[in-house]
Amino acid sequence: MQSLGSNARPPGRGPSMRMGSAGMAVMLIVFLVAVVFAANQNDVVGWLVVIVSLGWLLIFSYVVLSLRGAARKATARLEAQGVFGPAGQGPSGQGTVQPATDRARDLKLDHSFKIVQVQVGVVREYLGEDEGMVERALETIEITSHNARSMMKGSTEGPVEGTIVD
Repeated sequence: MQSLGSNARPPGRGPSMRMGSAGMAVMLIVFLVAVVFAANQNDVVGWLVVIVSLGWLLIFSYVVLSLRGAARKATARLEAQGVFGPAGQGPSGQGTVQPATDRARDLKLDHSFKIVQVQVGVVREYLGEDEGMVERALETIEITSHNARSMMKGSTEGPVEGTIVD
């Protein structure tokens, strides 16, 4: 008979989870041994050791359970945002744009619009006086607007290139 499921470990059982379980077992054994010795000898020091080991067991339990809960919430949040694809195979290609990418694109577009505004001022200033300067300003506007439009569309044509003349 052949198994239909995979032999892979279920998700969420990494080394940290295994160590947390092993640590919890060790703390529980220490507590039980302290209780047995304290009950056999009926000594005040033995019962103090029991109280201290119980305190450490409770602290350890709180830390382990808090970390597990936080890890589960973080994983759920990341999966909801689409950071992980199916079975944790990396970013999903569902067309979601990351905020950092949007910010960089917005800054580039803003810079392109500022360039166009400056060149419009150059055209107004040199119109009728220096035809070469007006032509260079119009060429700069054309190149910049093409590049900005390609950023907005996601064009694969690449940026327009031109000659810069001082």
